[in-house]
Amino acid sequence: VQLQASGGGLVQAGGSLRLSCEASGRTFSSYAMGWFRQAPGKEREFVASITYSGSRTYYADSVKGRFTISRDNAKNTVFLQMNSLKLEDTAVYYCAADRSYLPVNWGYWGQGTLVTVSS
Repeated sequence: VQLQASGGGLVQAGGSLRLSCEASGRTFSSYAMGWFRQAPGKEREFVASITYSGSRTYYADSVKGRFTISRDNAKNTVFLQMNSLKLEDTAVYYCAADRSYLPVNWGYWGQGTLVTVSS
């Protein structure tokens, strides 16, 4: 599966952005999907994930209550709605996919989309 992330940009602290990740192929609904991010000088970290059916979602503590992951299997797309953005949310955001129900090592990665939060 190939992944194409979009929706990044510059936003003021407290604002919102919605990231999208469109997947190629006809088996999108078989994949768990996730979002990760990498801030300058830091390691990549988990942000959120969603099971193949969308029935369960998981979040990093740092974004819980502010970010929402969702998916539209008919459109082969996963979303990350980001609200109440903070300066520390600035990072390159990556989407990932894997056939495992709860992936540990994600098999497929998209290119990143840059989110910059300004004061």
